[in-house]
Amino acid sequence: MSDLFARAASHAPLAELLRPRTLDEMVGQAHLLAPGKPLRLAFDSGKPHSMILWGPPGVGKTTLARLMSEAFDAEFIALSAVFSGVKDIREAITRAEVTLAQSGRRTILFVDEVHRFNKAQQDAFLPYVESGLLTFIGATTENPSFEVNSALLSRASVYVLKSLTDEELGELFARARKIAVPDLTFDDDARARLIGLADGDARRLLNLLEQIRTAAQTAGRSDLDAAFLDDALSRNLRRFDKGGDAFYDQISALHKSVRGSNPDASLYWLVRMLDGGADPLYLGRRIVRMAIEDIGLADPRGLEIALNACATYERLGSPEGELALAQAVIFLACAAKSNAVYRAYNAARKFVSDDGSRLVPDHLRNAPTRLMKDMGLGKDYRYAHDEADAYAAGEDYFPAGMPPISWYAPTGRGMEAKIAEKLAHLRELDRKAGKS
Repeated sequence: MSDLFARAASHAPLAELLRPRTLDEMVGQAHLLAPGKPLRLAFDSGKPHSMILWGPPGVGKTTLARLMSEAFDAEFIALSAVFSGVKDIREAITRAEVTLAQSGRRTILFVDEVHRFNKAQQDAFLPYVESGLLTFIGATTENPSFEVNSALLSRASVYVLKSLTDEELGELFARARKIAVPDLTFDDDARARLIGLADGDARRLLNLLEQIRTAAQTAGRSDLDAAFLDDALSRNLRRFDKGGDAFYDQISALHKSVRGSNPDASLYWLVRMLDGGADPLYLGRRIVRMAIEDIGLADPRGLEIALNACATYERLGSPEGELALAQAVIFLACAAKSNAVYRAYNAARKFVSDDGSRLVPDHLRNAPTRLMKDMGLGKDYRYAHDEADAYAAGEDYFPAGMPPISWYAPTGRGMEAKIAEKLAHLRELDRKAGKS
């Protein structure tokens, strides 16, 4: 019988073989697990509480939940929100009730990818969490502020887990080598390459190591370098969830780097996203927004270049089209900055949203028929091209009764400096014409 278990263990995935059995075996998350830190205190208290574990894949969310059930001598029930439904939730609750009745033990219910449950499914846990039947532990890669119901969120502590550092992955690599590949040697470049491909994900590191073991056995190799790893592994993209926080965090970093006039950082985030599988045309649309929001009329060429980059990608595809996107990003990062148009537009939208429907003044209305002309529509309209400087000084183009408006305030940067000078000149003409 012991041989049977030994064989079963030998065929278990490396990630399962190396799953920590105690809290001290955990790699990473020192900000939560070091002495005196929040999760360590929770373990030491002996009193489980409901929580949400928020972090990227492969950082120990499931392992922590399992260790809690052992530390608190609790029944452990695991559900995946991807595969589970109301029936599974009901069965878990029934099982928890039976466990409590028969042994007095509490139940820890672990729900992986909890953000995949809809509102009704998340609400189903609330009565049992409140009654103490269940200690709820949810794991999510998404921001729980947006993805977890406020009622459930208010009853759970949120702990943020971080990607493993290269040093922490190196520690895990050393442990795994002793178990999985003691007969293989990795040079420094190969080790660094493997850790880089893992991209902060412990499970991914271990899975890659298993692939390397198989490839080395097939090739009859024992000394491994970075070139062998590149040949043995299919191309591994950086961790990038096209619908999750990593996606929007990187978009945010790209936009803020452009706004901050740092072309190198802007190029880094653009390439990171392209390397991670982002849709280049989606990035193009965001680059167009940057041109409007952060450069605006300080350099109107920015919008033209951004639109041309999108058109170039549509016509040529990769890699030439990606180079056009890079050119646009670098130009925008180096361009003069102004958000005057963006601020003016938002101020106008807010005013119109809050205001009533004011009538168009008669002198600005169209009068294509004799009847409308007889009604006085269009009367006294001043055709600007017929006046000095093609400007009808003192004319009012707002509805009657409008308060003084000055939404657009050009900056003194780039082309907007000239726009500011022109507007100041026109306002002076208005003043001389007697316009308030």
